Amino acid sequence: MKTQSLIFTSPRAVEIRESTLPPLGADEVLVQTLVSAISPGTEMLIYRGQFPKEMGDSADSISAGLAYPCAYGYACVGKIIETGKQVGRELLNKLVFAFQPHKSHFILHPSSIILLPEGVSPETAAFLPNMETAVNLVHDVAPLLGERGLVLGQGIVGLLATSLLAEFPLESLVSADNFPLRRAESLKAGASASLDPCAADFRMQAEQLLGGEKADFVLEISGAPAALNDAIALTRFSGRVIVGSWYGEKQAALELGGDFHRSRIQIVSSQVSSIRPELSGRWSKSRRFGVAWKALARIRPEKWVTQRVDIHKASEIYKMLDENPQDSIQVLFEYA
Repeated sequence: MKTQSLIFTSPRAVEIRESTLPPLGADEVLVQTLVSAISPGTEMLIYRGQFPKEMGDSADSISAGLAYPCAYGYACVGKIIETGKQVGRELLNKLVFAFQPHKSHFILHPSSIILLPEGVSPETAAFLPNMETAVNLVHDVAPLLGERGLVLGQGIVGLLATSLLAEFPLESLVSADNFPLRRAESLKAGASASLDPCAADFRMQAEQLLGGEKADFVLEISGAPAALNDAIALTRFSGRVIVGSWYGEKQAALELGGDFHRSRIQIVSSQVSSIRPELSGRWSKSRRFGVAWKALARIRPEKWVTQRVDIHKASEIYKMLDENPQDSIQVLFEYA
């Protein structure tokens, strides 16, 4: 069996390579991919060569040890088309999700796949990793009744997090993004207002919309390190900044003088490969996945798919995401 895989070969260069899969093991299944989702924030770091070259071991096995050439991606949805002799035939033709790079076929042990719940489409299921991330972010934010919140960045994870936060009885929820398309969708997702962070009076506008006060919490998910300064400046005394962005090798000077020194602001990193320590006694990955599936059914994020393209057009779509990100929210690769 042949498989076609998307390979990042060098900065701003990708290609589709064909290879032969190993023989199917007795305890394995063969999956034919139907769709896979691009994670535009993370994959742009890979595409541009901005990922750390010396990551070593990491709890996030997907991003550990990255080096060109590399396959990347973690949102494949497909159909089981063959089962090993020791695998129950009832799995044949089942729709499944897997944390796999973009490729047309792959072989896995059944313990490494997730069966799609009844009624969930492959397009919806492709959002599972980003929804799990959004659930994790909200757990780390830990919003309280009547709080004022600000979300910086309305890419797909930002929109999902805004949608979840909008379900809480917050006093106000303001978002910000560079691109009008995403700001418009943020309002539909439940933000009370959505601002352009590049505006000269952005901070003043944000405070006004937060009720004349700074935010109790700011979720920084823009992928832009400089946004941390806005987050710090717009967080009130003893508030919290939750950083969900992965900046890779991008750096920016932080303004930690002045008010910050006396502010007692918490700056907390949030990453989906682990569970908040205070919750780990009660929460597991499987419980969090259950919450994510239910959230996907409520929010129906497939409405944010702006492009569906054949995997062989990968070079064109990554170029578009690099040069004209304002035209996209979520891209799905389709496999003939």
